[in-house]
Amino acid sequence: MPNQTELAGSPGGTTPQASRQSASMRWASWVTAANVVVASGFAVAGLVKPDLVVPAGSMPNSASAIFALYASARTLPLAVFSLGAIYRRAPRALLLLGSLAGVIQGLDALVGMVGHDVGKTIGPLVIAAFEFRAMRRLAVSLPPSR
Repeated sequence: MPNQTELAGSPGGTTPQASRQSASMRWASWVTAANVVVASGFAVAGLVKPDLVVPAGSMPNSASAIFALYASARTLPLAVFSLGAIYRRAPRALLLLGSLAGVIQGLDALVGMVGHDVGKTIGPLVIAAFEFRAMRRLAVSLPPSR
């Protein structure tokens, strides 16, 4: 049977597993928060000033306003629930919502590719890569579910 010192594992009395989970949760929280806040910023920008998000040389119209509403409808609730999971320190909820946010960024990168827009391809692709790495790290740190 391990003694008290072995159980402590580190200053503060946490085990190495708990410390890894805490660090993974912090990293996943930062990455996911940045992801959903940036995505929400673009969605709100599309609502407030559509000419910031339409392709160069295009004029915003009623179709771009509808598109901005659709983008906001998916992005803002995801941001609210993701930030709620971070606030509540709910790692399994964050794992699900962060993974969803990563998938959405990956799909946004595909849209950028189809539109031949390097900026709208690389940006979401990099965010998706960070998100998936953070979610993988979080998933590995969690104890198996029952």
